[in-house]
Amino acid sequence: MSMDSLKDLYIDELKDLYNAENQLLKALPKMAKKASAPELKRAFQDHLAQTKGHVDRLEKIFKGLGEKPTGKVCKAMKGLVEEGKEVIEEDGDASVLDAALIGAAQRVEHYEMAGYGVVRTFASLLGENNAVAVLQKTLNEEGEADKKLTKLAESIINVDASKAEKNGAPKKAKKVARRK
Repeated sequence: MSMDSLKDLYIDELKDLYNAENQLLKALPKMAKKASAPELKRAFQDHLAQTKGHVDRLEKIFKGLGEKPTGKVCKAMKGLVEEGKEVIEEDGDASVLDAALIGAAQRVEHYEMAGYGVVRTFASLLGENNAVAVLQKTLNEEGEADKKLTKLAESIINVDASKAEKNGAPKKAKKVARRK
């Protein structure tokens, strides 16, 4: 795609977000399944429902622009999802893994907030006032999801994780070579 105007850049950034949201639709159920704290599991499930709405909103914006939302892979989200997958595949104390899941999820939320802030500003400059309101709504929801994760981390998850080793949770055993 040629970047000859702010509108070209706006459409490209929207495609990036659309792909990012679709990657999340696949990742969030896996994160919810891995989460052990019921509150965290619920937060991921709630955000999955919101993410479906974000995809729908982006599709409406594309329709209004007469554009197709496909054609771009969000490499940043691909990397963030891969980091989350690493956490999902780890073994260890459930509360510590929940804390790691929150960290992975918050990195995703911050990436999305940055992306939605950028496209909202572009939409405003381009006079796409309906899109501005829609994008701001999504940006607000992403911010609320981040706040919810922070509250969970600070009040429950990280507190439990900090107690894991103190309460006798086993450390990873070091392999000791035996002589025969």
